[in-house]
Amino acid sequence: MQTIVDFLQSLSPAGVLIVLGSIAFIENIFPPSPSDVIIVFGGTLVGVGTVGFIPAVLASTFGSITGFLTAYWIGKEFGEKLLETGKIRFLPIEAVHKVEEWFRKYGYFIIVVNRFLSGTRAVVSFVAGMTEMRLGLTAALCGVSALVWNGLLLYAGMELGHNWLAVSVFLETYGKIVTSIVILGLLYLFIRWLYMRRSPK
Repeated sequence: MQTIVDFLQSLSPAGVLIVLGSIAFIENIFPPSPSDVIIVFGGTLVGVGTVGFIPAVLASTFGSITGFLTAYWIGKEFGEKLLETGKIRFLPIEAVHKVEEWFRKYGYFIIVVNRFLSGTRAVVSFVAGMTEMRLGLTAALCGVSALVWNGLLLYAGMELGHNWLAVSVFLETYGKIVTSIVILGLLYLFIRWLYMRRSPK
């Protein structure tokens, strides 16, 4: 992590913006990544005048949106094929289709809050593609979510300055809690579905 920080400090303003956008993109394709922490540090660079707040928000948000849409495309084009190969043996196809139904019902709300669901963002975008949610609306809601979240991270880094690591500790704890809640929620829904399926009609 310190190596990345040192590298960012050595870059020109344009280089910092490229890194912020790139790391926001990558986390959607190859999770987990320390994107939130790096964006917070980007806020400290905003605070000392290396880059502007608006360009930093726009760069990171652009990376978030394009990364989300890339994972969306992968889910749409290859999601079903991947499941049908049977490589994910621990997850029955019937259960996946049931979760897809829930996603279709609540999906757009999930898109809105997806940036706040640390550790699950790649899954959200992938399943959004699998369920073929409307691309335009999905992209717009993803953009709003990313804009708000990245703006908050950059502002936190800008205000805390050299104490930006305090935010990274909070984000790590926050990520673990949110991921645990999401996993428990999905487990509950899956068990409930199995119970209802096996119950006599």
